[in-house]
This record gives sequence, structure tokens and C-alpha cells, in this order.
Amino acid sequence: MRHGITYTGHFTLEPRQHELFGVDLGQGISRRMLLLATLAFGVWDGLAFLVVGFPGLDWLTLYLLPPLAVTVLGAQPSKACDRRTVLAGWVIAAQYQVSGHRPVIGGGRVVAHRSEWIPRPARWAAHLPALTRAVGAGLAGRLAGAGGAEDVPPSGPAVVLAHRVRLYGPDHMVKVAAAGGRRAKGRST
Repeated sequence: MRHGITYTGHFTLEPRQHELFGVDLGQGISRRMLLLATLAFGVWDGLAFLVVGFPGLDWLTLYLLPPLAVTVLGAQPSKACDRRTVLAGWVIAAQYQVSGHRPVIGGGRVVAHRSEWIPRPARWAAHLPALTRAVGAGLAGRLAGAGGAEDVPPSGPAVVLAHRVRLYGPDHMVKVAAAGGRRAKGRST
């Protein structure tokens, strides 16, 4: 298996905002983080305003802490993939847990049938112990029992593999090369 090194991650030039509404920001804030903060604070504070109302001092932590945590933690570069942020990894992981992964068959030339997708209980099985500890055995047991082996479509007959292993020595390979060379010369004339 081949392994490669990505050098482009070292040459990432990130655009920065050095001034905002006439206020000097010094070294500047990453524009990606600024956009993420604007979206996170806008969506979260809008929903909180609809549910709770105008923020008082009692609710200030609810309005500020969750979008601030998403912004600061989510804008960091991912350790798993150099070209993604941590937030992108969270979104991809959540999307996989909710809707699954569509298998690629024949390089994408064949559309996978719904029965070939990984079922939701199989995707959640890795997280089931943590879910059991966090939520409780009753809910986790219902999730595991919601779709087990009975939801998996039956597979076809077993494929029989009958290999014959042969070991050719160098003397045989010389004979094959000599015979092949004579045939090639005989065909061309």
C-alpha cells in the first residue's frame, strides 16, 4: 500500500479580517471563524430569544456559551483530516449517524440499493455503550431491538473459492520466456 504526504497543508494562507466597523483588530481574526461565529450566534441566539425571550443576567450564559464553544472548538483544524475543520468532522459524523453512507459500487456507475446501506442499528452499535451509560438501559435496549438481524436482507449463496497454487521456479520461467520469444518472432514474420 502506498502512503503519501500532503505538503499543501503547510502552505495554507488564511484570509484575516483586520478591521471591523472601524475597530482595529490587530493581527486580525480568521474570516472563516468570523463567519462561523456570526452564523452560530445568529442561529442560537435567535432560537433562544424565541424560547426564553429577551436575555437577562440569569440567561446570559445560555445565550453566549454554546455558540462560543462551537465557534472556538469547531473552527480549529481537524487532526484527522488536514483540509477540514473540527466542525466539518462533527457534521459529517452526525450525517452518517442519521442517514448512513451510500456505498460506492463500480466507481459510482451502479446506484446502491437501499438494502445495501449499513442499517442504523449497526451504525449506532459502536456508540451504544456510551448511550447506555448516559441515557439508560431502557432506551438503549429499545434502540438495539428496533432493528437487528431481521432487518438485514438475506444474502445470496456462498461463493466457493477453489484456488490452485503453483510455484514456478526460475528454470520454468526461462523456458516460458524462450518459448514466448520464439512465438512472437514467428507471428511477426
